[in-house]
Parts: sequence; C-alpha cells; structure tokens
Amino acid sequence: VSVVESGRGLVEPGGSLTLSCKCSGVPFDEYHASWHRQTPGKALELVAFITGDGNNARIVDSVKGRFTISRDNVRDLVSLEMNSLKPEDTAVYYCKIQGMSSNKEFWGQGTQVTVSS
Repeated sequence: VSVVESGRGLVEPGGSLTLSCKCSGVPFDEYHASWHRQTPGKALELVAFITGDGNNARIVDSVKGRFTISRDNVRDLVSLEMNSLKPEDTAVYYCKIQGMSSNKEFWGQGTQVTVSS
C-alpha cells in the first residue's frame, strides 16, 4: 500500500496551494480519506474528511470556507485545495486513508506547507 502526498511549498499569506495524495495497493473507493496537519509541539489536527464515495465531506471550523477536500476515485487521488492561506496554516500535512469496513488505516509521509511573507 502506498500513500504519497505532493504539493509542498512556500506561499505568501493570502495565497493558494493544492495538495494531492496518490494512493495505490487498495480498493480506493472502499476507503475514507482525510487530511491532517501538525506543527512542532502541537497535537496532530484533523483538517478535512471525505467519505469513500465522495458524497460527504467535513471541514474543521478553523479552515472552513478556505479549504476544500475532494477525491477522484478513478485516479485514486484525494486533494486538499487551500485558499486564503494564513501563517497559522503552516504545518506538515498528512494524508490518511481508512477502510470503511475495517480498522485498516494508512498514512502518507507528510508534506510541508509554509505560509510566510
């Protein structure tokens, strides 16, 4: 099983960035997907979640209206579109997939997002 994030970058405040997560080795549409982030000294934070069929998504309040999660079950991709970025969005972002009918979960290696002028 492989879960690989891409799209790391340095962005100015107010800018945009899209992260992608390519998954392989599992029946992708049987896995929910989520994005999490972590900054040094802080706990891992759930940012966004989307169901396996893509019909339901949740965004945490701190990024609601700015971030959008989506998935492409043909290309086995889950994306996080981030707009109006703030310095406090700086973190390592992780992609996770979790089996809909099992406890199996797989994480990516993380990708750094830095928001700074």
